[in-house]
Amino acid sequence: MYQETINFIRSVYNSPEGNLYLHEPRFIGNEKAYLIDAIDSTFVSSVGAYVNRFEEMMVEITGAKYAIAVVNGTAALHIGLKLVGVEQGDEVLSQPLTFIATANAISYEKAIPHFVDVDEDTLGMSPEALQKRLSDVAEMRDGQCFNKETGNRIAACVPMHTFGLALRIDEIVEICNQYNIPVVEDAAESLGSYYKEKHTGTFGHVSTFSFNGNKTVTSGGGGAIVTNDEALAKRAKHITTTAKIPHRWEFAHSEIAYNYRMPNLNAALACAQLEQLNEYIENKRETAKMYHAFFDNQKGIQSIKELKDCRSNYWLNAIRLPSESDRNAFLEFSNDNGVMTRPIWRLMNELSMFKDCPKGDLTISKKLETTIINIPSSVRV
Repeated sequence: MYQETINFIRSVYNSPEGNLYLHEPRFIGNEKAYLIDAIDSTFVSSVGAYVNRFEEMMVEITGAKYAIAVVNGTAALHIGLKLVGVEQGDEVLSQPLTFIATANAISYEKAIPHFVDVDEDTLGMSPEALQKRLSDVAEMRDGQCFNKETGNRIAACVPMHTFGLALRIDEIVEICNQYNIPVVEDAAESLGSYYKEKHTGTFGHVSTFSFNGNKTVTSGGGGAIVTNDEALAKRAKHITTTAKIPHRWEFAHSEIAYNYRMPNLNAALACAQLEQLNEYIENKRETAKMYHAFFDNQKGIQSIKELKDCRSNYWLNAIRLPSESDRNAFLEFSNDNGVMTRPIWRLMNELSMFKDCPKGDLTISKKLETTIINIPSSVRV
């Protein structure tokens, strides 16, 4: 069965031999022309026409009112948490099945991740698990939510759209609104994905995207913050630009802040990539359709599909094996045969840094951790 699967994956990419990687960037548009233009302009750092254009394009694509370019998705998350008022000693609800950037960004504010289980079909935060956890531990004091077991304020919630699959974000936001918990939506992996005809990353108070080298479109390194709140957008731009007070020549700063702005060179690459986003996603959705058809006829392997009312970018296709031993055997066989596959992330609550953090019942997360594998998902050329 494993050999048949490897043969099929190679056929999808017309790659009968050699190494087949998980997700390679494609540079088949205006990337080189825009980079040369940015170099010729001499504006290669955090000021330049391509930074402005990138932010405009993100507004056009997502439908959000404001977008702020930053150096990477982790920086975007960090600033997003600051914007909604997360402080030292607060708790931030998150999912254990996520890339470490989510938990790291919480820690940058000296806050504490508080882990909530995920749904089996979306791989993202479960509304039912969130509701149960808050019913068990939350109490309201003067309009703010506190964990009655730890005494800490629950200051935010960070749900993440895993692999571009939209989670039930409207239900998450509704629950958080009941407890006055702001939502920082982690859409790092879901650019071009939609939930009920609305772009992911437009449900939370603040949302974040990543343009790392392995994402659907890339700027090499880059991220974005999007919001519909003008005041938050202005503050985001201010504190990601070292809180410099605008002046033609003087250097004065209003607070301790961050040098997080995206360089114009990276933005030039991003703009060229964003021009191809729709074509890339159609290509990737065709790949996902081929995978679904194949695995639907394979006993013991399940392909993970989008929810009925969603449209996924299928950044990384995911399959689920029956057991941890099956997962490990497939990982070894595929990588030994030149087809790169990888397991899903180690659960955040299992890492030494976060093992003592508060958490609910994480049964589903643990099942998924031991059975999910990503398979090659690059744009086919």
